[in-house]
Amino acid sequence: MPVLAPPPAEARPTDPNRTACFAVLADPDPGALPRVLEFFAKRGLVPASVQARHFEADECLHVDVQVRTLTRDESDYIARCLRAQPLVRQVLTSERHRVVEPDALSA
Repeated sequence: MPVLAPPPAEARPTDPNRTACFAVLADPDPGALPRVLEFFAKRGLVPASVQARHFEADECLHVDVQVRTLTRDESDYIARCLRAQPLVRQVLTSERHRVVEPDALSA
């Protein structure tokens, strides 16, 4: 019977207090959402939040993705990759930081 080994420890650099936020505007195409999420999945990232809405008035798919612990370099790279996709019209990025209480640092 095969023995399963635990997954390897996280090898990529992380920023535990940072959440990267991506606002993607894409063509209302059935393949747009999977193509956006593919960039996170192939890096083994599970988004903390994903929201997708099709707005018929402007014929656009709005996809908001938030991923915790991404470094600035990694989130910038993912944003550049998303912008290169043919169905993607625009990618805006922002970030949120968790506030660490001074008492928590001394504990």
